[in-house]
Amino acid sequence: MRPPLSVCLLACDEEHQLARCLEAVRWADEIVVVVDAKSRDGSEKVARDRAARVEVRPYAGDVEQKRSCVDLASHDWVLVIDPDEVMSPEMADELQRALASADDQLSGFELNRVTFHLGRWIRHGDFYPDWKLRVFRRSRAHWVGENPHGRVVVDGGVARLTRELEHYSYRDLADQLDRIQLFSSESAAALHGRGGRARVRDLVLRPPARFLRAYLLKRGFLDGVPGFVIAAATAFHVFIKYTKLWELQHASTPRVDGSGRKQDGS
Repeated sequence: MRPPLSVCLLACDEEHQLARCLEAVRWADEIVVVVDAKSRDGSEKVARDRAARVEVRPYAGDVEQKRSCVDLASHDWVLVIDPDEVMSPEMADELQRALASADDQLSGFELNRVTFHLGRWIRHGDFYPDWKLRVFRRSRAHWVGENPHGRVVVDGGVARLTRELEHYSYRDLADQLDRIQLFSSESAAALHGRGGRARVRDLVLRPPARFLRAYLLKRGFLDGVPGFVIAAATAFHVFIKYTKLWELQHASTPRVDGSGRKQDGS
């Protein structure tokens, strides 16, 4: 018999895909949803129709929001999932069997996400494989890293499931570019907060290096035109992140010339 499992999920303006995600995990013993207070669509109603516990909270950062959601769970084993992810019945069956046979030394399971974007499943480049520790004993887990890409680590063994977690990350290319704007701002702010600096070489060298890694070294070219577009978008993400970091450091430390007048930092 498997131990009880809580599903933990964050939502903000996710009405168009939240129901699909929650329906796929209705077999779980508990579903907990934290809705961002700035959400303006029907996400809260969709969640309340399907979840055991729903709370509306102001957004305090991805790590902080996920930590608060996990803290609301009633059970030790939790599955953290995003609204744009779908667990197939085959993966659900595999997970339940794995939980039932887990010994006391095992503290978590990694799931491999496969992303559907630009009309196809992406199986190369920076998007795949995409292993995430998403099922774990919360009594042995803690969050590390910085927003927006914090992660959970556990004390104890970690196993991997063979089935893939379906990831419908972007509605289209425009949606991907909107996310790049959001995440690059959060990443730049986090780097700036810990004293990071953007130099010319970061703007010149990092973006093409990321493109070459995604498109050639990780064989993104095998995904056809979508693979090229994804590699280019990833490179743009790197470029705009360091450009925003440069902007932050110059806005916060204006230079002063000999006459005492502020210069523009250019």
